[in-house]
Amino acid sequence: MKQANAQKAWWWLLSLLLWGVAQASNLSLDTKDRIRDQFGADGVTRLERWEALVWEMAYQSTPDKLRRVNDFFNGLKFETDQRHWGQEDYWATPFETLASNGGDCEDFAIAKYFTLRQLGIPASQMRITYVKALRQNQAHMVLTFYPDSGEPLVLDILEKEMLPASQRPDLVPVYNFNAEGLWEARTRGQERRLGDASDISMWREMQLRMGVGQL
Repeated sequence: MKQANAQKAWWWLLSLLLWGVAQASNLSLDTKDRIRDQFGADGVTRLERWEALVWEMAYQSTPDKLRRVNDFFNGLKFETDQRHWGQEDYWATPFETLASNGGDCEDFAIAKYFTLRQLGIPASQMRITYVKALRQNQAHMVLTFYPDSGEPLVLDILEKEMLPASQRPDLVPVYNFNAEGLWEARTRGQERRLGDASDISMWREMQLRMGVGQL
């Protein structure tokens, strides 16, 4: 039921991501009524908080954008796909994650990526990174930001604070991707390109549900 409701709602929220900051700051009453019908008042509150965040952070510094977006999504509930969506593996759109108040590591990394793209962070400076989390001994996903100089920062649901990659020895990168491609994870500049992000079926299916191309 959660999945069906979320998929019904995504098209109402699509405009928030694509119209830009000015439009995203003005959710219509009709849209809010529809969200309230599907997800209750709390769902509307979460969308309004996201809306306010995008508006407030539009002209802030990149470090502030990274910190605020990371904190915002880390405030949602972590749930396994099986429990939250009734599926073994499901990559939710940012709209589904917000409306349903949660998701797993892939959902959080994807939501952070698209929100930061909305805020003007170039795709070339971000990678959604598939890693092995050594402490949990399981596959995991994070968002990695690459500044113009210095080492990358890791935005992660397992660690509330953004940390440089060198301070996350518990994560072993496997591959990463963004709108520009798919790579075997190595030191930046030494990665081996594996193909396009669209080669990842879960990413491709998520974007189809979302109704957008590459961002």
